[in-house]
Amino acid sequence: MTGPQPPTRPAVFLDRDGVLNRPLVRNGRPHPPHSVDEFKLYPEAAAACRRLHALGLVLVIVTNQPDVARGELDVEVVEAIHRELRRHVPIDGLYVCLHDDSDRCGCRKPAPGLLTAAAADLELELGHSFMVGDRWRDVEAGKRAGCRTVHIDRGYREQLARGADFVAPSLAEAVLWIGTVMVAEGVAGGRG
Repeated sequence: MTGPQPPTRPAVFLDRDGVLNRPLVRNGRPHPPHSVDEFKLYPEAAAACRRLHALGLVLVIVTNQPDVARGELDVEVVEAIHRELRRHVPIDGLYVCLHDDSDRCGCRKPAPGLLTAAAADLELELGHSFMVGDRWRDVEAGKRAGCRTVHIDRGYREQLARGADFVAPSLAEAVLWIGTVMVAEGVAGGRG
């Protein structure tokens, strides 16, 4: 008799704004779109996500949306943006933190709560997974969850992401690196 098997499915966790879609940059700092009309996917985003799926990765969006807690954005707008995102990008899971730092929750990145919740829900192996983000909070959340991390450097004027396993100028470049790592480790495959 054997016990439950540990999860073995690798995933890629993607931040939303600045990774999949263009943020609104003001004074060198990124901000989320506040309407579906402001939501603009990067040209390479959909194809890059399809490539990640082809590598056998579970695709999970993990996004902080503190403007909801701050009263600057309605949760209905966030949900409408996510419906639009799902129309273009193959997503297996979408996890959102609607809190601000003052809420001291376990889900707001850099805390790893969104990643660990997705791992539990979707039976994912964090040690074989990747976190891709454009801000220090994303990289730190990935490190705390035990994932390899990719920082997409958009040149913001804010705290730098430190200690990422790879730094890329775009999601397309990040996907090339992730594919190389997976092939080298013999875990690249197709979705079954």
